Amino acid sequence: MSENKLSRREFVGKTVAAGMASALMTKSAFAKENKMNKKVLFVWGGWKGHQPGECRDLYVPWLKQQGCDVTVSNTLDSYTDQDLMNSMDLIVQVWTMGKITGEQSKGLVAAVKNGAGLAGWHGGLCDSFRENTEYQFMTGGQWVAHPGGIVDYEVHIVDHKDPVTAGIKNFQLRSEQYYMHVDPANKVLATSIFNGEHDFWIKGTIMPVVWKKVFGKGRVFYASFGHHASDFDVPEALEIVHRGMRWASESKYEKAENLISPVYPRS
Repeated sequence: MSENKLSRREFVGKTVAAGMASALMTKSAFAKENKMNKKVLFVWGGWKGHQPGECRDLYVPWLKQQGCDVTVSNTLDSYTDQDLMNSMDLIVQVWTMGKITGEQSKGLVAAVKNGAGLAGWHGGLCDSFRENTEYQFMTGGQWVAHPGGIVDYEVHIVDHKDPVTAGIKNFQLRSEQYYMHVDPANKVLATSIFNGEHDFWIKGTIMPVVWKKVFGKGRVFYASFGHHASDFDVPEALEIVHRGMRWASESKYEKAENLISPVYPRS
């Protein structure tokens, strides 16, 4: 055999090694950010089907690794502690299908308007308090359906320059594909397409999956995946949420952004 040719075994070995190196480079690139070093309130509870405890156990250690001072709470009454709320850089909420009192809602909304960031995913942020429209105005969306329940779908990255999604490719998920009512002021970073298999009349509908927005002085980040904590076994999904938290936590320290990009034709 010529010295310039590889045996099949050598070729396979080099290909596998290159693939592993590429994966390690990707993982390494995801981890190069400086530590956050922020004050974070992590509020968890509500419907157990969305695994708020498991999500707490996934994200709180990561936030602490990022140098954050994390206060973990399983009560919405935390939102009524004005001193606590004023001290926070970021609020992460995992609370599906709950009831929020007027005082609790007022405290949360005021904190975000005054510059605290807000971050969350799936029903933990956008199916939390169905009767509270001011809360929905803040988060930028409300779940209304997930046709077919657990389905396979692709998340399409539509903004390749934004720091939350830059360098991340489209990826597959097996989860609930959320159909949502969405604020047109959101800056959409990723979408999914409904295939119409379960509800034929929505075939071809392009639905926002990841977005960011501002509410008052506060930054709001949301991702619609995350039905179970295992959704974040997908590296791209985990990385998007990490970056989204990081972005939202900078509300008080970085210049305000104008994220509105109208998508409807003007007369």
